[in-house]
Amino acid sequence: MPYVEDRVIHDADAHTMEPPEWLDEFASFEVQKFVHANFSISEQTPIFKEIGECRTLHTDPEFRAAAETEIMLRKNYRAHGAWDPIDRSEALDYMGFATQLVFPTMPNTILEAMEHEAPPSLTYETASAANRAQIAFCGNDPRLLPVAYIPLQDLDRAAPCATEALEAGASALLIPNRMPKDHAHSHVAFDDVWAQAQEAGIPVVMHVATPELVMPPQHRNNGLPPEPDFHGGSENFRSVSYMAISSAPIQALSMLVFDGVLERFPELKLGVIELGAAWLPSFMRQLEAAFDAFERHEQRLQTLSLRPSDYVRRQVRVTPFPTEPTKWIIENTGEEICMFSSDFPHVEGGRNPLRRFDTEVGTLSGETQDRFFRFNFEDLMGQSVSKLVSAQG
Repeated sequence: MPYVEDRVIHDADAHTMEPPEWLDEFASFEVQKFVHANFSISEQTPIFKEIGECRTLHTDPEFRAAAETEIMLRKNYRAHGAWDPIDRSEALDYMGFATQLVFPTMPNTILEAMEHEAPPSLTYETASAANRAQIAFCGNDPRLLPVAYIPLQDLDRAAPCATEALEAGASALLIPNRMPKDHAHSHVAFDDVWAQAQEAGIPVVMHVATPELVMPPQHRNNGLPPEPDFHGGSENFRSVSYMAISSAPIQALSMLVFDGVLERFPELKLGVIELGAAWLPSFMRQLEAAFDAFERHEQRLQTLSLRPSDYVRRQVRVTPFPTEPTKWIIENTGEEICMFSSDFPHVEGGRNPLRRFDTEVGTLSGETQDRFFRFNFEDLMGQSVSKLVSAQG
């Protein structure tokens, strides 16, 4: 019996869990060398042993036989379909989602750091390899929608990277939520990236990557013992970094609105994924306050044909965390913006995200619930997803 029954639900946030050799088939020797040297998994780390154990588990008939009943319980490398595409299609059958937007895990964190530290040529070569690996993983199942990373490190290389990803079959273009090192997200040199996405009818998305980069490193120097993250490790968010998770997407969205990107590309859709949504109502209100305060003095604001929050409603879609007050967020922003996500197979998604979200939105209208679980995602992703759902019956 699938986890989801009798209704259409899209999963706006799912992941691959990459073993260390994930990019080897697609990468040059130079990229392989860099990735293996900078991959957070090595023979000295506990997770390396976990991957080895999970490789064995996934060949065990008894373990595999329980995959369906434990589909939402097994996490990370233990999850069915964590890195095997055939198993992932089975996992999607067990979950019952109509589609999954599939983000990488390891390449996200490596590429986010590379954008500020590595030579651009190496960053874009690594992104190319990572994108081809992600697209190949999803290639045999149209329900699996691959996300391709487009670095914004270099003003001239971003558009060709987007072209390559689109031609290879990407379903969404992932840009860093953190500010590029030397320029803004809204720099006019990126107009060709937005134009390509708009013409292809696919979204540009942002996604959380490296928790340590959310806040300045000095926040850890508080004279107290270090706090483990919520599942006992050290690599994830804690209460203080959660409070800052919205700072990067707020900066990016503000520039994309005020610098006229969403005005110039009215059919471009933006997804803000696994960055929470509790910040969204106040952000939209602050956009309005900034517009009213500065419109008389800033020419860029005078060229906008909509109120700033109307661009958000028209073009931006956001995934709340299952622990956030989703009903309150929707009531204070509009029914057009929020989407369901599971974060499968990451631990952060929890064992029963559907129950959490059903509880949150259960008193809203049926139309609003349908928007949250289905139609806002289809609006984000374009006609290809709508046609796929129609073909599925």
